[in-house]
Amino acid sequence: MAQTNPLWSEKKVKNYLPHMTVPEVNDFLTRSDMVIIPIGAMEQHGYHLPIGTDFINGVEQCKLIAQQRDILVVPVLMAGQSPYHMGFAGTITMKAETIIQVHMEAVESLIQHGFKRFIILNAHTGNTAVSTLLVDKINQTTPGIAVLFEQAIAPFRERTAGPPRPAAFDRHGGTGETSSSLYHMPSLVQLDKAVPATLTLPPHLQAMLPQVNAGDPTATLVFLAEGLKAKETGKKTSSAEMSSTGVWGVVDPKEGTAARGEASSTSTVNAAVKFIDRWNELRPYKPRK
Repeated sequence: MAQTNPLWSEKKVKNYLPHMTVPEVNDFLTRSDMVIIPIGAMEQHGYHLPIGTDFINGVEQCKLIAQQRDILVVPVLMAGQSPYHMGFAGTITMKAETIIQVHMEAVESLIQHGFKRFIILNAHTGNTAVSTLLVDKINQTTPGIAVLFEQAIAPFRERTAGPPRPAAFDRHGGTGETSSSLYHMPSLVQLDKAVPATLTLPPHLQAMLPQVNAGDPTATLVFLAEGLKAKETGKKTSSAEMSSTGVWGVVDPKEGTAARGEASSTSTVNAAVKFIDRWNELRPYKPRK
């Protein structure tokens, strides 16, 4: 055999557009017009998770869904809106207008080929407003039909009673993202380098934490409205101003587990499959001639 790239290890994945040929896309269009687009980020995730955590986790989640049903996985951008992480090297941030414009052009391209329905999977909390506006823009200005992933699958999520988790602040780069990463991309997680972060929050936000941890909806709303914002806002809540490692939480990320990540991912896939089946019932696909 001829010498090949020693770094190549990727395997062809069904319904993943970057791996597909033109005949394979044409064949796909005989069965479905549905697309799922993950919108992620390229931003710091502490000392143990890669810069591409949100992008990779989002893409891998979409791939798993696409093995169960015919839905085309189309990653468009690696980077998202992450100005509050710019204090850590490697973070890339883009303006909301840029993210929306690039995705709109991608969607318009796919519509020309016969794709009609779009699920926007937001894999980065900082893209929430961007994702919402993108869905509306697709629906208002193109022949396409778009929905937000979390909104779509919410009615189909199974409520399981797991063991109670300690009421401790545990968000960006914490045990949740660590668990998802241990399941979706285990070879990229350096768990031995994870260390608990030392947080320095503005005093009034620190005072809110017990109520946020207890699940108070108003406290959580106003806490997140102010917390984790760009240094330029003057709020003193960028990740570098609040966290010693970039992780936004006080729980040791080492407490994350692949089992927890698998349970969350499987629940998400199952809910997504049920939504896709229901959408196909309500709007049966008819290939264009």
